Amino acid sequence: MSPQKIEGLPREMIALRVSREIQDGMYVNLGIGIPTLVSNWIEGKDVYLQAEIGMLKTGALADGDDVDQDLINASCQAVCALPGSSYFDIAESFAMIRGGHIDVAVMGALQINVRGDYAGWSNPSRGLFVGNVGGSMDLCAGAKKLYIAMEHTTKDGELKIVNELSYPATAEGRVSMLFTDLAVIEITPKGMVLKEVMAGLTPKDVQSVTEPKLIIDPKCKEMEL
Repeated sequence: MSPQKIEGLPREMIALRVSREIQDGMYVNLGIGIPTLVSNWIEGKDVYLQAEIGMLKTGALADGDDVDQDLINASCQAVCALPGSSYFDIAESFAMIRGGHIDVAVMGALQINVRGDYAGWSNPSRGLFVGNVGGSMDLCAGAKKLYIAMEHTTKDGELKIVNELSYPATAEGRVSMLFTDLAVIEITPKGMVLKEVMAGLTPKDVQSVTEPKLIIDPKCKEMEL
């Protein structure tokens, strides 16, 4: 039987919380899904968002007259260009990634385990093979820090934070922080440390939908938004 699903924050609020960790001067790559929404929360910061298709210093998601289909993010969504934006071919883009020039990569996930391994490209249980792991593998290996932004459970309440991955891994031991609709969790050599919980929840609530045993930070607090 699946655990009871807990109603969490909307996806935009997960992205907002992630944006709090992004500081001026950082070079950041945003993966498909929830991570792309982080771009809507960086106004006022001097942040260099990189789209691996070949654009540096992308801005918020574009709409209306601002839409230019030549300017897109990893999800093929139109984005705004900021002052100082630059453009280059994909070979140079991946040289930036593989050369260790990206400070933070923010990725979505299907599963993550206690060691910081995560699966994000294929869901065999639903027959959702999308070809191959793609550039996400390069981002996970090349970025100085890797953050995961995702819902805590599936829509059906199935656990996504597990002891062992049952889906093909995208990267092993690379995740440093996990941001969900219920909590903020740090991945450490000693295990998963619960740092923040959504308003109205307790650490026990979060543990009830998390398979690995959580270490409760003595300073665990309400999620900062």
